[in-house]
Parts: sequence; structure tokens; C-alpha cells
Amino acid sequence: MKTSKSKILVVGGTGYFGKRIVKASLAQGHPTYVLMRREIGFEIEKLQMLLSFKEQGARLVEGSFSDHQSLVDAVKQVDVVICTMSGVQFRSHNILLQLKLVDAIKEAGNIKRFVPSEFGLDPSRMEHTLEYGKETFTDKMVIRKAIEDAKIPYTYISANCLGGYFVGNLSQPGSLVPPRDRVCIFGDGNQKVAFMDEDDVATYTVKTVDDPRMLNKTLYLRPPNNVLTHNQLIEKWEKLMNQTFEKMHISAKDFLASIEEAGDDIIRSGLARIYHIYYEGRSMNFEIDEKGEEGSELYPELQYTSVDEYLRRYL
Repeated sequence: MKTSKSKILVVGGTGYFGKRIVKASLAQGHPTYVLMRREIGFEIEKLQMLLSFKEQGARLVEGSFSDHQSLVDAVKQVDVVICTMSGVQFRSHNILLQLKLVDAIKEAGNIKRFVPSEFGLDPSRMEHTLEYGKETFTDKMVIRKAIEDAKIPYTYISANCLGGYFVGNLSQPGSLVPPRDRVCIFGDGNQKVAFMDEDDVATYTVKTVDDPRMLNKTLYLRPPNNVLTHNQLIEKWEKLMNQTFEKMHISAKDFLASIEEAGDDIIRSGLARIYHIYYEGRSMNFEIDEKGEEGSELYPELQYTSVDEYLRRYL
């Protein structure tokens, strides 16, 4: 007999990443529910997005983080909860709000998988970091402890470097579009970095929820063809542009000094993330152990977007 697909509730479904989870859930045939928070007020773009989800087959579930029972009632309607609340300083930083969701899941008692809002570097490997931006990793570990203490079945997703923030701009600070003639290279440019397309991350995430192999494990997304050095990333863009860029290497010492000189803690947090990725190699400086799986190995049938394909969007 064919097993029915789990019902998925997406929390944060109108956000940068949440809307992709909704799309992937619907595409993979899951009955898809999206939390419609009562506090939406006059945010017309979010409302229209929610209504478009409804037209595509999703169900809207009303709830509020200020109303515990409404969250319990929403959770009881589904089998899986995927949360995509923002955890970056330059947007909103709501990671700890998930504690209320954990309480609701614990009381409901029916959830067979919870995917909390992570989707970046593995926070369990980020204990020793620069102070700027450390809050994100610390808060994510608080959520992990709450999940595990409550014995809620989980899957964690470590997607490393999302293309919109690290590929299209060649990881240059201060811009989301690629440079045209001059580029900064971090250190010697030879640290390995894992890059991912955002839609692919959503596809892999939804794929895990009915997979017993991913119960209480971390899915790492670092497909071989998307693991590149900074030099290799820049070379790909140069090839597409048929152009050689002027290159300026920035030493670790100088980069750390630039973090201190930045006039804003939000900017410092972003620069600190670059430091950990490009100078320390935090996305690739470890072997995946028995507590994790690599997505492209676990699901070889999924076709992921290559860095080359991602860069072509910017031509």
C-alpha cells in the first residue's frame, strides 16, 4: 500500500525562505498548511502571498504567538512543522520566539517531525566565534536544547551558504549583485565553501520529513559540484563575463580590523559570518559523522542547481 504524505505546517511561510518551503511542500504532494498570524495587520504583500498559497492548494491556519492555544490547535492539524522564522540581524531576529512553538508542539503531542529555523552553518559547530553575530548561533542552540529536552522528533538542516547572499555577489560585502571589474578575495582564496540554491534547500528540506533515515539527525547540504574556493567562484564569473578582474587579497588581520571599524553591529555581524566561512572554512572543515547525512548523497535523484547555473541569472 502507498503511504500517504505527511501534512506539513509552515511557520513563517511569507518570508524569504518560508515561501520556498510552501512551494516545495505543495510540489512534493504534501497537504500543506501555512500559519496566518493574526498580527498581519496591513501587510498587504504578505496577505496576498498567503491568498496565492491558498489558490495553489495550501490551507491557511490562523494563529498567534501571543495565544498559546491557537498554536496548539494549529499544530494538532498536521504531522510535521517546518519553521522558517528569520534569524539574521539585518532582517528581524526572532529565533527564540520558536520556544513558544516548541511548547505548543510538546502539548499537542502529535508531531512526528519538527524542522526548526536554521538553514545556515551548523550552530553546534559554532561555539567559538566572534562576538558579532554570535547571538544567532547561541539562540539556535537554545532552541535545539528545548526540542531535545521535550523529546520532540526533529531534523536539523545545515544549508551553509545561500546563493542569493554568497554566489550572485561573489560574496562581496555591501552588495547583492556581482562586481564588474574589481573583486576582493578573502585571504588566499583557497578555503572550500559549500554553496546552495535556496529553492533546492527547500526541496531537500521537505524531502526529509517522511524519511526515517533523517529522524533526529542533521542534513548537511554540500553537493560536490557546489563546493568551491573563493578563487574558483570568481573564476567562474570571469569566464561567464569573458573578463579578467582586478583582484585585491585581504589578509585575516586586515579583515578583522575592518570588522572593528564598521560603524554598525549589523554590518559587523555580516562581516563576521564571512570571516568564519572564508578564513576559517567553517562550512567544510569537518567530516559528517553518524549524527548527520549529506543531502546530495542521500537523495541522488534530486537535481540541484549548480553554481554556474546560479551565476548565469546575473548576466
